[in-house]
Amino acid sequence: MSHLFEPLKLRDVILANRIGMPPMCQYSAQDGMATDWHFVHYGSRAVGGAALIIIEATAVAPEGRISLGDLGIWEDKQIEPLAQIAHFSQRQGCAAAIQLAHAGRKASVGLGWQAQNTLNVCDGGWMTVAPSPVSFGDGYAVPHELDEKGIHNIVSQFVAGARRTREAGFEAVEIHAAHGYLLHQFLSPLSNLRTDSYGGSFDNRTRLVREVVNAVRNEWPERLPLLIRLSATDWVDNGWNIDETVELCRKLKELGVDLVDVSSAGLVPTAKIPVGTGFQTEFAARVRREAGIATAAVGLITSPAQADHIVRTGQADIVLLGREILRNPYWPLNAAQALGQEMAWPLQYIRAAPSGSMGR
Repeated sequence: MSHLFEPLKLRDVILANRIGMPPMCQYSAQDGMATDWHFVHYGSRAVGGAALIIIEATAVAPEGRISLGDLGIWEDKQIEPLAQIAHFSQRQGCAAAIQLAHAGRKASVGLGWQAQNTLNVCDGGWMTVAPSPVSFGDGYAVPHELDEKGIHNIVSQFVAGARRTREAGFEAVEIHAAHGYLLHQFLSPLSNLRTDSYGGSFDNRTRLVREVVNAVRNEWPERLPLLIRLSATDWVDNGWNIDETVELCRKLKELGVDLVDVSSAGLVPTAKIPVGTGFQTEFAARVRREAGIATAAVGLITSPAQADHIVRTGQADIVLLGREILRNPYWPLNAAQALGQEMAWPLQYIRAAPSGSMGR
């Protein structure tokens, strides 16, 4: 059986352990550019022993940002500060990925700690786009419905983002198709009311995700892994559900996706989510078992024993720690000690390491 500190091979990338950091927006970019905050924030998690860090939602177009503080990868000048993060992480033995994203109808809002409603143009806001002219909820503008030309442009923007991700030296890329953002909006019948080839049936609603995955896989080096984040369910009747997620993952595996980052919800603000310890892990387990593809489990995974149990019992191939790794960047090092596993400490910190620890 695999365990939390066993390596994981994804194509030619070998992760040192099964602990990762999921994408979590910092709302601290300037014109889409990464800042010192991002370098220190991500660098400290790499130093702390995470085998994989996934850089927060990084917009493939200016209008794809959630907020004015979002990272971007729509122009070449945004590559260099991201490259510094990638290269530093790799020197710590940590693989870094970027999550390519477009917020769709949930774009143009305040920073994460501010009021979540559509900004006025005078406050820096912009027109949002979506599969259908349906607002996310109270305080959100009705988005502009994308035509087929606009949809094809979205695909091209994801491809260009993947190219820049590789130029920045990242070892993996993740496509964001979860949490109610643009690609998820196409998947769910609650937000996709189209009657053309991008709406209605399962095949039509999943068409854009499949086109983006196929185009990015063709751009992305064959030797490097491609990840996707999906919301397994909307937690709303007649919405996107786990059965559809499993079926989509079967198709995505054939298109070259290597790992599914399984989350949930985000499409509608009224969803009733049964939040609790490891509440999404069963979705990762089902996708792994029924679609035959590697998965990442995420959602209130807090203790070393819990994380190790998820991996040992085959529920997921890797665990992604959100709030817990925000609280403690060195959670992996502490977890190794708690589980009696060997893990190399940074030489600069070796004086604080448990007796017998190796350096790196």
